[in-house]
Amino acid sequence: MDIAQSITGKRLRWAWLGVIVALVLHLAVLLPVFADQAAPAENPVTPTEISTHPVFLDGEILFELPGAGDLTALERAKTIENNLAPLVTSANPVDVRIEYRGERDDGWQQSGTPVILADRRYIMTITGNDVEVGKAGSPQAQAEVWATVIDQTLEEVRTARQDGLYWRAVIATSAAVALAMGIHWLAGKIWHEWLPPVLSRLTSWSSDVDGNVTGLKFLFHLSLFLVRIGVWLLAVTYIANLFPLTRQLRYLVFNSIQDGVFNRNLQLGSQEYSLFDLLLLLVVLLGVVIAASAVTNLLRSRFLRMTGISVAAQEAIAILSKYTLILLGGVVILQLWGIDLSSIALIASGLGIGIGLGLQNLVKDFVSGLVMVFERPIQVGDFVDFGQVKGTVARIGSRGTEIRTLDHVSIIVPNSRFLENEVFNWSHGNSVSRIRLPVGVSYSSDPQKVKAALLEACQQDQQVLKAPAPQVFFKGFGDSALEFELAVWISQPSRQVIICSDLYFAIEAALRHHNIEIPFPQRDLHIRSGSLPIVTSQETQRMLQQLNDLSDHGNGV
Repeated sequence: MDIAQSITGKRLRWAWLGVIVALVLHLAVLLPVFADQAAPAENPVTPTEISTHPVFLDGEILFELPGAGDLTALERAKTIENNLAPLVTSANPVDVRIEYRGERDDGWQQSGTPVILADRRYIMTITGNDVEVGKAGSPQAQAEVWATVIDQTLEEVRTARQDGLYWRAVIATSAAVALAMGIHWLAGKIWHEWLPPVLSRLTSWSSDVDGNVTGLKFLFHLSLFLVRIGVWLLAVTYIANLFPLTRQLRYLVFNSIQDGVFNRNLQLGSQEYSLFDLLLLLVVLLGVVIAASAVTNLLRSRFLRMTGISVAAQEAIAILSKYTLILLGGVVILQLWGIDLSSIALIASGLGIGIGLGLQNLVKDFVSGLVMVFERPIQVGDFVDFGQVKGTVARIGSRGTEIRTLDHVSIIVPNSRFLENEVFNWSHGNSVSRIRLPVGVSYSSDPQKVKAALLEACQQDQQVLKAPAPQVFFKGFGDSALEFELAVWISQPSRQVIICSDLYFAIEAALRHHNIEIPFPQRDLHIRSGSLPIVTSQETQRMLQQLNDLSDHGNGV
């Protein structure tokens, strides 16, 4: 079962890598298309842009209307809406027709200016700007189109109001909210109870999805979140379309979002881009980073391990490869997108001051990480000791280094601390190192027997190296003990705590076997004899009497 799960997990990782690389390549191929669409024509003909505003009737949009004369598009649209509002509640059918007033001298075939009336109520006059916005070809044709739209929309909204618009909207709102809540609950049921067993049979997925969310589990929870967000957005959109006021508000909001996201009003160099284009570019660059990380992990796990080089060298090659792939991929994507790198250089130079002031620690850690990769004073797998941190270097990142302590706790240390402070690297150059164990015995012990007992204890531990041989040093005479020091050589610095513990067990047994006493602190207190009562001089007695008088006076005696 473990072998099958391992094979399945490897296949899954290969599949994810293929999907990520294919997605990045696919988007990279499509980028020139977007860039060509975003690029302006060589000899563009810039038409005169006419500002427009939508005209609403009971929340339903009729058409986009430009300004005319001294009236702006907004003022003209509000005037038409006010003229049409009383007709919505009219009990009688509304007669929408067109009349031609005055004479025209602007080249149109039919004379007279078309005016749209409803039940002899003035609605609007068709102008030349209306023809340009409506694209009907002539004022007469444009008047017929918009009169038909007004007539049909009036009939629809009057019928809807007569059929109980608000009651039906309230009932539909309740049904939409109930349906959205049901789908929300059902999605959680499917994602948390039904999908994990299926995934566990296909991959090494754990059925406990409430644990640490990484990798596939992150995508799993992200997909559930997106599904629920999509359900509620659809419900809110449907409910907003039921009421006249919210229907109009929904249109204005969506139109503003569309204009802000998809209109190409951001200029980089000689080309214009929309916010959506830049977001898409950001997604592609993020895909490049993910693809570079996946390729680096594949290089580390599949190829570098077969070379037989050290783990530290493998990690250095992997980090440099990752940064190189990200740099080359980013430059290629930007070139395909059509963004001039010189403009980015100007932006980067402008941000240089901000980086120097606000991000100086981040830049310092990044540069320190590069120094550590090239100079290699600390490598992956080294056992280091600085301050209160002692452990094995597990990973050297762009900003921090991961230290795995003896308690298997990961501590992320900024890279700059390794270059600014003193660091004890037990594995640098040669992993063989010496540890020292202080030992104290009583004054009645024979120093030669103590030395023999300590060397005998070293021979029982297989983790102590025979060459160089262990040594015993007589450090001196302490307050209550003869002080010795046992120095042994080991080849596994990361196990020094365990080795010291085993040696102390062996030392205690050897000293007990040779009847060598381990002392405890002792103090001798000598009291010298004297005479009672104590004889004092006359001057001392006089001073004591003065102090006694002052004390009595202060107490009010």
